[in-house]
Amino acid sequence: MTARIIKKNYRTIYTILLSAFISISVYSQNKNIEVTGTIYDEAKNTIPFVSVGIVKKYLGTASTEDGEFAFFITKEELQDTLSVSSLGYETFKIKVQDYLNQESKEIVLIETITELDEVTLLKASDYVINALKTLKDNTLSKPHQIEMLYRSATTEGDQPKLLVENYIKVKDRGPAFYFGEVQVTECRKSADYRIWKPKTRWHPIHVVAHVNPVRPNDSGHSRNIKKFSWKKTGDSSYEGEDVVILEGSNPKKKWEKITLYIGVDTYKIYRIERGHTLFIYKNYGNGKLVLSYYNHDWHLSKDRIPKEYWNTPAINTHFKAEAFVYRVITDKKKIKIVPYGIDLDAASIDLPYNKEFWKNLSVPPDTKFYKSIKSGLESVYGVPLEKQYELVNN
Repeated sequence: MTARIIKKNYRTIYTILLSAFISISVYSQNKNIEVTGTIYDEAKNTIPFVSVGIVKKYLGTASTEDGEFAFFITKEELQDTLSVSSLGYETFKIKVQDYLNQESKEIVLIETITELDEVTLLKASDYVINALKTLKDNTLSKPHQIEMLYRSATTEGDQPKLLVENYIKVKDRGPAFYFGEVQVTECRKSADYRIWKPKTRWHPIHVVAHVNPVRPNDSGHSRNIKKFSWKKTGDSSYEGEDVVILEGSNPKKKWEKITLYIGVDTYKIYRIERGHTLFIYKNYGNGKLVLSYYNHDWHLSKDRIPKEYWNTPAINTHFKAEAFVYRVITDKKKIKIVPYGIDLDAASIDLPYNKEFWKNLSVPPDTKFYKSIKSGLESVYGVPLEKQYELVNN
């Protein structure tokens, strides 16, 4: 009887150890590998907002203003090609494993010289019209899921008062359509030192779609940029294609100006600048464009602030945001979004603080936006931001 019990216990222990070994093996096989680096031009100046990633697998990120980047891959991507693309430079490509084997993690891009023949160019407005006509064909317009790190901050009197970081999934069909379902899956926020604490009806991710001048508005109506006055202000290139830089002025709102970077041959819109808002797009997979990076700085006008706050720093309130797109999923079977958060103020989202998620997320190197907000919040409280996350979110 004792022998049977011992034999049974051995079997149990063996089963547990075997299961643990299998789990460890699977974990090791799927363990994330971080790809990091800094991007320079030939004069050793860093290049901002460069698209970096594995094109065919919709993995990647954008470099910061200081040319730095970071994102995760698995062993499955080691034999794939790392592609580095930026307006005005030749595309750099290297096998991921070869890049990781290099001692130096610096990438130098070679500038392309563009001299467009003015005689063969179309009228500036024609490029805009053609770009809008081909927007659906030039962008990933089939239903897909994009995943991004979205940061939103509030400053009052130029002093940072709140930072919210979300990991967000969006069901999208590209800029030819408005956003689909949105799910905030992870959230953490700093201490809230705002004098005025308004609650909005929408999550600020809504603004990413709303302020994009080439997307239809939330009612499905097209924008009026065809009626802008357009002029050519420069030229560039992107992945071997000549790019024309166009500036548009709204005839009804003199303050409103938009700059578009449009491919001369394909009419792809690679970059959009609208006031203090920036959109960067990059080629993925089958050559279709998807969003890579976004930032925004919105100064709240006085008429939107209650009078009782006019004599406080809240009168100078800014809403700032930036987003890095990490991943795009095109397989319908893998698109999984449970709508949550789009109709909530970012500071009001009530999700458990998942410390392990944030610890294992390949956050981008600190951007100028993040550095200024972080240092400001830490100086206000005298408490490190990571400690604020732990205290506030628990």
